[in-house]
Amino acid sequence: MGKQSKLITIAIHTYEKAVILKTLLEKEGIETVLHNVNLIQPVISSGVRVRIHEEDLPLALKIIESSSILKQGEDDASRSGTVFIPVDFSEYSLKACKIGFDFAHRLGGDVLLFHTFIDHQYSGLFPMESDEYETSPKEVKSRAEAELAANEKMNDFKAALNSNIVSGAMPDVEFSSIVTEGIPESEIISYSKEVAPSIIVMGTRGKSKKEADLLGSVTAEVLDACRFPVFTVPENMAADNVEGIKNVVFFSNLNRQDLLSFDVFAKLFNYNGLNITIIPIVDKKEEDIAESLEAMLHYCRQHYLLYDFKTKYIGDDDDFLDRFDEYVKLEGVDLIVIPNKKKNIFSRLFKPSMAHKILFHSDTAMLVVPV
Repeated sequence: MGKQSKLITIAIHTYEKAVILKTLLEKEGIETVLHNVNLIQPVISSGVRVRIHEEDLPLALKIIESSSILKQGEDDASRSGTVFIPVDFSEYSLKACKIGFDFAHRLGGDVLLFHTFIDHQYSGLFPMESDEYETSPKEVKSRAEAELAANEKMNDFKAALNSNIVSGAMPDVEFSSIVTEGIPESEIISYSKEVAPSIIVMGTRGKSKKEADLLGSVTAEVLDACRFPVFTVPENMAADNVEGIKNVVFFSNLNRQDLLSFDVFAKLFNYNGLNITIIPIVDKKEEDIAESLEAMLHYCRQHYLLYDFKTKYIGDDDDFLDRFDEYVKLEGVDLIVIPNKKKNIFSRLFKPSMAHKILFHSDTAMLVVPV
C-alpha cells in the first residue's frame, strides 16, 4: 500500500459483512485490509477485523453510516435518532427531559420516555434504593394498583412536558412512553437493545445524595453495562439545552478506539465554540504519554475543525479524583466524556469503571460512550 500511516480497526464483522464493507470502502478509494480471516473456511469466519488507514476514518464512518446493507440486522448501527429517557417523575427527570428533547430536536428524531414500577409485594426482596428510582412511602397494595399509579404519574408527567413545549421551554418533538414492571436497571438495558437509541439520557441526584446510594445506583449499572451512549444530567446542571455546554473534558486511553468515541461525540455536539481538553488515563511512562497525547491532539485538530483542543495531564495516583475535581471547578467544565469498556460483574464490583467513579464523585454532566 502507498500510505504509511497506522492501520486502525474500523469494525469487526462476520467474514461476509467484512467483505461487503471492504468493497464499499474501496469503491470510495479507501485502502482496506481484513485481519483474522480463517483461510481454510473463510465463509464461516467470525470476528474479522476491517482495518483502514487512520486518516481515512472520517470518510469511512460516513460510508458505514449511510450503508443500508450494513445496517441490516445490526442493532448498534440502526439508530434512527431516538432519545431514550428513563424517568421517575422527579424534578431531575424533568431536567433530563429538557436536555433529551433538545438532543432529539438536533438529531431530527423522537423521544421515548421509560418508567419501571415494582410490585411492592416482592420489592422487599431486593435492595432497590437508587439515585433515580424510589419506592413511594405509601405502599401500593397490589400489582394492578401499582401499575395504575405508575400510568397516572406518567400521564401527569407528559402533561407537564406538553406545557413546557407550549411555553417554548422545550422543543416540540414527537414523544411516546412505556410503563413496565421490573428492576429498573435491567429493564432499561433490555429495552434499549430493542429501541437501539442514538443516546440514553438519565437524570441523577446531586453528589451528596448519590454517595448515600453507592451500591444501588440505577444510573451506575446502566453506565457499566449499556451498549449505547449515555448522557447523565445532574439535578443542578446549569444548562437547559445542549448548546449550553461549552467546556468539555475528554478522557482518553490514548488508543485508536478513542477516535471512534470522538466521532460519536461529534455527531451529538455538532456546533462551534466547544473547548475540549483531552486528559489521558493510561498506565504508561510520562514521556510516552506526552508523545501519544501530542499525536492524539494533532489528529483531533485535523479532523474536528469545529472545536478548540488542548491537553492536560493530571496523573494516575490515588489523589487523581480530588485533583480532577479541582480542575473541573477551576476550568468551569460542563461535560465529562468517558470511553467505557464493558466489564464483567467481578470487574465492576472490585474495580469500578472511571465512569462509575466520576458519577459518584462529581456533579458534572457525563457522556459515556461504550467501546
